[in-house]
Amino acid sequence: MKQRIVISQCIERDLTQAVMQCEHDKIFVITDDITKELCLPILSTTECLKQAQNITIRPTDTHKDLASLSYVWEQLSNSGATRHSCIINLGGGMVTDLGGFAASTFKRGVDFINIPTTLLSMVDASVGGKTGINFNGLKNEIGVFNDAKVVIICADFLKTLDLKNLCSGYAEMIKHGLISNKNTWAELLRFDILVPDYQKLQTMVAESICVKERVVEQDPYETGIRKALNFGHTIGHALESFALNENKPILHGYAVAFGIVCELYLSCIKTGFPMDKMRQTVRYIKDCYGTFEFTCNDYDALTLLMKHDKKNTTGTINFTLLGDIGDIRINQTATRKELYEALDFLREG
Repeated sequence: MKQRIVISQCIERDLTQAVMQCEHDKIFVITDDITKELCLPILSTTECLKQAQNITIRPTDTHKDLASLSYVWEQLSNSGATRHSCIINLGGGMVTDLGGFAASTFKRGVDFINIPTTLLSMVDASVGGKTGINFNGLKNEIGVFNDAKVVIICADFLKTLDLKNLCSGYAEMIKHGLISNKNTWAELLRFDILVPDYQKLQTMVAESICVKERVVEQDPYETGIRKALNFGHTIGHALESFALNENKPILHGYAVAFGIVCELYLSCIKTGFPMDKMRQTVRYIKDCYGTFEFTCNDYDALTLLMKHDKKNTTGTINFTLLGDIGDIRINQTATRKELYEALDFLREG
């Protein structure tokens, strides 16, 4: 059954209705330290949460790991959670990914509701049924596909974010624009994410979610066209893992933005993406996201990380590239020379 996505104008009412859809004996709310402080109070008057138990994990993607997952399982077990309990994941993509995986595996699966609190998790992590954790130095290495019962999108939470986290989520929206149509792409490049209009942003978030939903409905388990959603991610994930391994972690959306720069370059030289649209997009990204510090001595390490990407077959690095806005070309490859040129372009372009 398709998960229900609610664009909320009243979080208390919509959460109450969502909880009523989940037959439950106990309710657990998973947060991280930050969302416990900034976001949980927004739900403090919600009657159905009066008896809910809070499980708090440490924040940031660094802690989306087996230790945090084990802690959540332990807290659920010690608190008497059953197969008929309900878990509410209140947080960014780290919380919805890990909390969704904990819910999917505890007692072989309990119902869960996602309330994404970051722009990134609203347009990406909470939609599409992907759950999981990082493992062995690799992003999202362990996980399952499992939809939340309900996803509630509420713009009130966006006002709790700093600028970097807003920009992080906006990178996924830029990607959705590139894989959808020219009007959406152009609107995204016109919007000033550095001084955001939150009302306008909520409307754009709803449109961005629709782009992802349409793709996921066609290909729920990523065997074909869903790979469109990986545009910017083959190189982006490698940059993200590289930064994590160097103990200089960057936000996921920044890695995706830098990956988009590289993969737009590959699209220009391999699948004919228009140079002017590439330049416009790259200029917007450079203005909002700055640069990623690395050298040509790091190219081999980055290539090795790309080979771990889950889309790959028999050791060949697979890219999703574009022939134009909305013209998606999955299962593309690049020579080592082309790949290194794309990394050069990111560093010097």
